Amino acid sequence: MSGTAKTSSPMGGGGATAPPRRPGPIRRLWNWFWSLRLVRVATSPATSFSLAFLTLGGFIAGVVFWGGFNTALEATNRTEFCIGCHEMRSNVFEELQGTIHFTNRSGVRAGCPDCHVPHEWTRKIARKMQASKEVWGHIFGSIDTRDKFLDLRRHLAESEWARMKANDSLECRNCHSAVSMDVSKQNPRAASAHERFLFTGERTCIDCHKGIAHRLPDMTGVPGWQ
Repeated sequence: MSGTAKTSSPMGGGGATAPPRRPGPIRRLWNWFWSLRLVRVATSPATSFSLAFLTLGGFIAGVVFWGGFNTALEATNRTEFCIGCHEMRSNVFEELQGTIHFTNRSGVRAGCPDCHVPHEWTRKIARKMQASKEVWGHIFGSIDTRDKFLDLRRHLAESEWARMKANDSLECRNCHSAVSMDVSKQNPRAASAHERFLFTGERTCIDCHKGIAHRLPDMTGVPGWQ
């Protein structure tokens, strides 16, 4: 026979193909995101704006962003913000008001950020990131009562002492400079301690001034406070 015989599939399917697979949820979400008009416009090459216009627009957007970020940062760097939480207002802030850092003959007052936040921008940002733990504590009520605060007082104090020890009492040096100290106007005990320990670098401010702004916890076992 000159003709070619047709053969059928052993499975009898006639060579039928399987239906296409439906994309998974992540793929569908990805496709939906890229189908948005705003996304398409933002990622498409500019066709109607000059390079100078885009550069100026980027500069203005950068200024606006930086201004907003810096404004928010400074808003969190005020005593009023710190005592917005009752944990701070009802505990450590009340103690601060009875110290020389709050009321003194010169009228110069130190607020929470003066003693707990460095002035240098990079160190300030690092400190703000560390302070996120305090937000966590506020949300979960770690010290939302006076009793809880007193129970954790030693731990909280030691944590802050260690931080200030590690940075050589940087926050104290926001206002106090060893270079400009006139020991002749200090009482003999303070002058002797500063000359022996501070000026030589043997100790740093927090080693001797732990109770300068807040009440001390139980100091049993703390070096130099027996």
